[in-house]
Amino acid sequence: MLVEFEAELWVWAARPAETWTLVSLPVETSAHIREMAGGVRRGFGSLRVRATVGTSTWTTSVFPDSGRSAYVLPVKAAIRKAESLSVGDTTSVRVELLDL
Repeated sequence: MLVEFEAELWVWAARPAETWTLVSLPVETSAHIREMAGGVRRGFGSLRVRATVGTSTWTTSVFPDSGRSAYVLPVKAAIRKAESLSVGDTTSVRVELLDL
């Protein structure tokens, strides 16, 4: 499954000192992913993905966020730096689910 969307970068409020920067997948897409994933679960309910932001591609995981009713994708510092992105910026995101 491949998903493309625009999203704003935000910091996980539970650990602001660690500056976990994330983007949220669309709510409807996340609901579809939950249905497709069924019992496929790794730690914390994560699913492996290949993510692309701008020209940067990497392998990571998406995690369910019950507060947003969506999966969230961590965007590591090296990617943010390479793409000149900061918290609050909106960017194009491509996510390919590897576990489904």
